[in-house]
Amino acid sequence: MREKLFIGPKVRRLRLALGWKLEPCATRLGLSVSYLSQIEANQRPVTARVLLDMMRVFEVDATALDAADDTRLIADLREAIADQQDQEQAPGLGELKQAVANTPNLARSYLALHHAYRRLDERLKATEEAVSLSETVAASALLPYEEVRDFFHYKNNYIHSLDVAAEALSEKLGLASDVSAETALERHLGASLGITVARSMEPGLLRRFDRVSGTLTLGAADAATTRTFQMAYQIVSEGLSDAVESELRAAGFRSESAAKVCRTALFNYAAGALLLPYERFRAAARAARHDIEHLSLTFQTSLEQVCHRLSTLQRPGARGVPFYFVRVDQAGNITKRHSATRLQFARFGGACPLWNVHDAFARPDKLLVQLAQMPDGVRYVCIASGVVKRSGSYLQPDRRYALGLGCEVQYADDLIYAEGLDLGGPSTPIGVSCRICERNDCPQRAFPPVDRRFDVLEDERRIVPFSLRPENG
Repeated sequence: MREKLFIGPKVRRLRLALGWKLEPCATRLGLSVSYLSQIEANQRPVTARVLLDMMRVFEVDATALDAADDTRLIADLREAIADQQDQEQAPGLGELKQAVANTPNLARSYLALHHAYRRLDERLKATEEAVSLSETVAASALLPYEEVRDFFHYKNNYIHSLDVAAEALSEKLGLASDVSAETALERHLGASLGITVARSMEPGLLRRFDRVSGTLTLGAADAATTRTFQMAYQIVSEGLSDAVESELRAAGFRSESAAKVCRTALFNYAAGALLLPYERFRAAARAARHDIEHLSLTFQTSLEQVCHRLSTLQRPGARGVPFYFVRVDQAGNITKRHSATRLQFARFGGACPLWNVHDAFARPDKLLVQLAQMPDGVRYVCIASGVVKRSGSYLQPDRRYALGLGCEVQYADDLIYAEGLDLGGPSTPIGVSCRICERNDCPQRAFPPVDRRFDVLEDERRIVPFSLRPENG
């Protein structure tokens, strides 16, 4: 059963922005005044028919009335609140929901202040731990990437202008033909852009473009899918730079470093959209029931590229299944994270050890499937795969990481990985991270949640050497 949609404050803000009083707005929507009033007070959910009428009357797309932004903001606020030293007066989940629903700009301002605090705290710690590390370097290590992650996070990981432009360019290049993508892109680079493609065994090299000679050098030891992606990056950097710069101007990043990081991220996004054009990929994904190995072979791309692209299928009016996508290194660091679902990832600290993405490192030859449940009761079909990228040399270490992809159980029929899975059976209890997990009885808990009091067991020893007090205890 799908969650009821309560979007009262959003409806009220749209109505007031147009200068409409309650009665004429209700008339335009074909609703009674009392019904609209109850919707705006979040006393009544919005039906699918009423939602479509609102999109038509207010002349907005579904994203303007999407509750997913509220879910993300609530999750981010809860983690920020958990950083407080004194939890006596910390607002509960109900208060956070009210704050996001009624004063979203104030909630975002609080979150921005918390990010500033975290940056300052990281700078101070870095200075204490390594005097030789300058404050500028310590601060820049965190700020730009966090700012860019927030940019994509609150755009649902979908950039419409780039996606549409890359899709048109893909059709122009004829990437759907029988010619291999690597061959087609190399021909286009030479014939249309005057760029010569070379390959090198230089350790660690993925792509280097020499503007003077017009030579694009790729890593010869890399997989063909990696070289193809790097050529796609070069093509979109030549052809879609105006669209990228327009997005950067609209984003208004506070530092040039963040803008540079986002510029690269946007070109990466466009390269993925070029190789996996929206409508063709969405149709193929549904036909294959989101079999990522099948899609990888069909589009001549890597598993990571397919998983990442699946998490971006959020075009208004043509949405795909909402997926989360995550990439984790062997130390447990989340190096990529995108979510079109209600599942949120920890910004600080490691991920839940019970999540199957950690098991994937030991089984890089197998896709792992897990039925998992978050503390809010939402269950997910979680797919994980270990990835090894060879260095091409005995003296250079291979790159190893794990990919995680998943969607809510309500979309299981669209997922080939749900075959043979007992959707009504037990599910693995997982959480965002130990530092904010609400579970009282997890045997894998590393330390108490920072927003809960606990008692140390002095006369008793259990797997977890403390017990959490009740939330109001």
